Amino acid sequence: MFRQLYSALTSEKTLDQAFEDLTLMLEHGAWMFARANEVLNSTVPAEDVRQPLYDRDQAINELERSIRRKVLRHLTVNPGHDVAICLALMSVGKDAERIGDYCKNVFEVGAFYTEGFHVPRYQEPLDGMAEQLGGLFGKLIEATRDSDEEQAQRVLTATRDVRRDCDALIEALLREEGQIAFHEAVAYSLLARHYKRVASHLANIATAVTGRLEDLDFPLEGDEAL
Repeated sequence: MFRQLYSALTSEKTLDQAFEDLTLMLEHGAWMFARANEVLNSTVPAEDVRQPLYDRDQAINELERSIRRKVLRHLTVNPGHDVAICLALMSVGKDAERIGDYCKNVFEVGAFYTEGFHVPRYQEPLDGMAEQLGGLFGKLIEATRDSDEEQAQRVLTATRDVRRDCDALIEALLREEGQIAFHEAVAYSLLARHYKRVASHLANIATAVTGRLEDLDFPLEGDEAL
């Protein structure tokens, strides 16, 4: 599906960077996600990351605007042509932009909460989610660039697992009967929510790569809402 979109857009010289824009958005998002989690794990100081991270977010925002301009220009020059796939590109551009916002949210948890994590039954699953999501960025970039539907499907399967694990962790926190500091519980729940949203937006982009445009912004049968 994305190969078709690429062919349609590159027929106009003004649009031949549309896919490169989306890929660059995802690369910026991957960088932001990695840096945010380094701050969270106290491996780099928050102040060393803050400005570069917010600069990347601004770059993502401008790339989304760039994609919109190119798509709208294409539709203006070619009215009625490739409408569905152009709308899909605009939709996944928004997903990539939202990923940047949630990376900032993860960074803010690491910057503002400095008491440390002391409950392995919550910390270890969250660490695993972060590691898994970090690896999915590269896989999704590859799937998007190469129109690789099998790779996109693998991303979809993995993100579904992450989202369900996030829900299970939040439910466990709400049922928690042991001794856990309130502020630490809040940090765990925020991280689970932010990771779930990153996974959801990665899943939506992967859905577009598979060609199921009608499923954009909707969960698959048997899956939970995004």
